[in-house]
Amino acid sequence: MRRTLRQLAAVKPSRYLEAGTPTGLTGLFTHAAPRSTLLYLYSSTLDKLQAFPESSLYRQSTEALTKHRMAIVSAVEPEGYKAWSEKAKQTIAEHPEVFNTPEGSVAHDGARHVREVIGGKQFVTSQPADDHDELLTEWDGEKDEGPQLEGSRSALERKGQSEWGMERPGSDVKTVELDPEPQLTADQISDIENKIGAGLIEEVIQVAEGELKLVDVLAKSKV
Repeated sequence: MRRTLRQLAAVKPSRYLEAGTPTGLTGLFTHAAPRSTLLYLYSSTLDKLQAFPESSLYRQSTEALTKHRMAIVSAVEPEGYKAWSEKAKQTIAEHPEVFNTPEGSVAHDGARHVREVIGGKQFVTSQPADDHDELLTEWDGEKDEGPQLEGSRSALERKGQSEWGMERPGSDVKTVELDPEPQLTADQISDIENKIGAGLIEEVIQVAEGELKLVDVLAKSKV
């Protein structure tokens, strides 16, 4: 039934689902990268669950469900995934400084690419290039801190300058482009949805996001 909703929402069915198109459910649109998103969310959840004691019933049940769903998603690979993965690993290895920005240091290319290692796996979160014209962008409410002081400065002034530098790191002209991850076909997505049995893959992502937030809340509350 859920796949029927997606088909009815599509103008014309195709081999691949177009990101951003209606799914047939109000307010829910086709996800651009459901596979990598789910693997990232599941890996993050499993990593954070390590903070709970092994005897915790919540940890046991959540781990079992998360590992089950993660195995289903991992087993389905898009065409050309292995070649893409090897190329991405090579790019990261050749330009490690672009994907690692310690606090307060230079952020290459506006920190578009952020690498994380979770459960022994590498994940890179990339932001799309910003093509907007700053002259046409409205003021966003950012505080005007005024001009910078010149000459010698007191210890208090130097402290403020260091904090400002940490909050607004420099940037570098070096850019690195990562090819987008190969897409799953509509049939592959349908296969994942059927095996998980929790609605559309976009709904599964919403549940995974909610579970990750819940783990954080429970961990902080020491439940």
